Amino acid sequence: MNPSLADFLKTHLPQYENDIHESFSLQRLNTWRVGGSAECLFEPRSIQAITDVFKILPDVPITWLGLGSNVLLSDSGMPGLVIVTQGGLSQLSHDGALFFAEAGVPCAKLARYAARQGFEKGEFFAGIPGTVGGALAMNAGAFGSETWLHVADVMCINRQGECIRRTPQDFQISYRKALGHPNEWFVSAQFRLQVGDTHVAQEKIRALLAQRKETQPTGEHTCGSVFKNPPGNYAGKLIEACGLKGYAIGDAVVSPKHANFIVNQGKARAEDIVQLIQYIQQTVYEQAGVRLEPEVKIME
Repeated sequence: MNPSLADFLKTHLPQYENDIHESFSLQRLNTWRVGGSAECLFEPRSIQAITDVFKILPDVPITWLGLGSNVLLSDSGMPGLVIVTQGGLSQLSHDGALFFAEAGVPCAKLARYAARQGFEKGEFFAGIPGTVGGALAMNAGAFGSETWLHVADVMCINRQGECIRRTPQDFQISYRKALGHPNEWFVSAQFRLQVGDTHVAQEKIRALLAQRKETQPTGEHTCGSVFKNPPGNYAGKLIEACGLKGYAIGDAVVSPKHANFIVNQGKARAEDIVQLIQYIQQTVYEQAGVRLEPEVKIME
């Protein structure tokens, strides 16, 4: 009988034994609190740890999780290796206007850190409910700004465990999308911000977070915005105009506060959320003639 993936990795890399887990429930590792278990979960404490694992990793699927926002994980679980960057890839520093952040750094932490150092233009990161790695992967944005507007360069890792430094010119950047080389993932980035005033930056962060709390269902189990805004319009307004606020399938409900959010009221399954997403898309298309594209990454 062949060993499990977790046993294989533990045998060959005993120094990481405590960071490798078999059949690990993913529900507490994503903001929707849904999904099955990871076949093998890895919590790396450094980029070097990922390099070591990738050098011996069999040809299995790889899934990356930061804070677990903007993802919908399948009820049947995730095969292969799930890498959780939160808490491990947490290095954060700066050299003048260049801010270095590893993939597991929460975007809100980056925003607050930059403000304390007397730099501006990074305040919008406080409104992104995820990590730097996820923000890079989807060109996350909030309050009128986007991640890649501030990227100086990034460090990627490939399946062979090789780290490669790349610049924005190596990627196709667009609204909520950053297309790069296949089978490469972000492990860190440098952001270029603007010298400013600590008090001004911190006040702006407070104002932005107050606005977010006023208009979005913060503190509830959501993934963040479910749909991309179509050109010249807002997904939330289209969904609300179709009378879908409060519409529910199981314990998955369209937020009464902001229609572009789906809330898990307690016992929703991933399948309930998928069905609700599809129902919203169908209804908006039938009533408004607009095809809504999910912003959330659905992993099935």
